[in-house]
Amino acid sequence: MNVLLDTCSIIWSVAMPEKLSKKVRSLVTDPGTAVYVSAISCAELACAVERGRIKLDRHWKQWFRFYIDANGWECLPIDLEIIEEAYSLPDPFHPDPADRIITATARLRKFVVITADRKIIDFPHVDTMW
Repeated sequence: MNVLLDTCSIIWSVAMPEKLSKKVRSLVTDPGTAVYVSAISCAELACAVERGRIKLDRHWKQWFRFYIDANGWECLPIDLEIIEEAYSLPDPFHPDPADRIITATARLRKFVVITADRKIIDFPHVDTMW
């Protein structure tokens, strides 16, 4: 299975795995699961740190790269096709750019989004798991 972690799922996988459901914890650590993250999650992480919403044990850039590599996750770039899809999502979808990019990436690649975000879970045009 191919899954795309949203930003909170990345943080929780690393720092608070108990916040993830047992099903998600098992899936993310299963060798048969290919785990991906979007580059937009790096930007969201940086913003959260700069706003004081989270504290990390190292600079956000080092933290992101270290844990992506340590977990064997693949970081996907944001390209024109993703931006076009993000701003062509069927209604209703909310305006948050990061959520749009994550959702668009999952739709284009046919990935399941690992998220606790009700706005993404309730969107009927993308597969999610929590």
